[in-house]
Amino acid sequence: MSDRDVERYVRETAKDPLRPVDAGWRSPFQRDRARVLHSAAFRRLATKTQVHTPGGDEFLRTRLTHSLEVAQIAREMGERLGCDADIVDTAGLAHDLGHPPFGHTGEEALDSVAQACGGFEGNAQTLRVLTRLEAKVLDDSGASAGLNLTRASLDAVSKYPWFREPGKRKFGAYAEDAAIFDWLRDGAPDHRRCLEAQVMDWADDVAYSVHDVEDGVYGGYVPLTRLRKDPDERAALCADVAVSYSTESPADLEAVLEELLADPLFDPLDDYDGSHPAQVGLKRVTSVLTGRFVSGAVSATRGKYGDGPLNRYACDLVVPWRVRAQCALLKGIALRYVMRRGGVAAWRDRQQEMLRELVAALTVRAPDALDAVFAPRWRAAADDAARLRVVIDQVASLTDPGAVAWHRSLVG
Repeated sequence: MSDRDVERYVRETAKDPLRPVDAGWRSPFQRDRARVLHSAAFRRLATKTQVHTPGGDEFLRTRLTHSLEVAQIAREMGERLGCDADIVDTAGLAHDLGHPPFGHTGEEALDSVAQACGGFEGNAQTLRVLTRLEAKVLDDSGASAGLNLTRASLDAVSKYPWFREPGKRKFGAYAEDAAIFDWLRDGAPDHRRCLEAQVMDWADDVAYSVHDVEDGVYGGYVPLTRLRKDPDERAALCADVAVSYSTESPADLEAVLEELLADPLFDPLDDYDGSHPAQVGLKRVTSVLTGRFVSGAVSATRGKYGDGPLNRYACDLVVPWRVRAQCALLKGIALRYVMRRGGVAAWRDRQQEMLRELVAALTVRAPDALDAVFAPRWRAAADDAARLRVVIDQVASLTDPGAVAWHRSLVG
């Protein structure tokens, strides 16, 4: 790593005179990981939606458990490629910090009401959390610098290193955050992600595709036996995947799906009954698929770039097309049988309505109704768009139950 990689946006002095900053017993990237792990935003992920609503079942995953799993997968993959393990670990822990209440449902609702200030995107919000909203470091003017992570760690969190662009749903920074974004991307190829960000992104795909299906099987939502036996059901699933998650044709996806489901690995899951042996079989499926997806990417990348340490912009992660297709099919299973199951659409409509109403209420009742962290920002905002962004920051920071409680208090 270069001296530029370990730079922080705000120069720091020793916070404890008895333990100078340059003591050397922890690397800058170990410090970054600790800062994310101990942040309030990370703790809030415990009650933010992954796929199922947190609290509905002790088995199911939240954004917090998902982030821990992504970090573990990313760390292992990064170590095998020669990346700094703490950078990819930090990226895995931090990648969802900007997600609002109710997951992607909440993201859509906030984007719809935030158009006047540049919209809303969970990854762009993550950058705001890391560089503005978390309480850790102040700059010389007394303004928050967030967690003040190193350039390399912030770059590793940047899954979409560009501002909002026509035709692109995802982006990684708001125009208001151009200064810090330009700083962390200084010298980086335009629109290109560093290897650590690619590792984190693939770890994210692997984690939520495999684990969301695991949760769906456990909850009784995924008709795995029917999928294995019914070609029409497989065709319908592949049509969904071709629209939402893959550039492969439905016919090519069907061939991959048939091969995947024919694997004896899935035999113990036929007529899953939730018993201890059934859960062991389910966990084995999860573990084996995760290992295959990780090893496939590591082996293909090593095959192209050799055995030396790989990091930053030295190479790109290589994921074999069949492995990527299998991952996309698992995402499709979660989409078709879990996220689109009966009754979910009506509840998601209600969640979106709550967030829109909450933003409207806070827009009228700010700054008095805002938290102490956000009220001064609202008062200092230069115009209505900037004040709206503060309100959006407030709502995005809430947990799922917190959003419900605030709505009940402010809207009724």
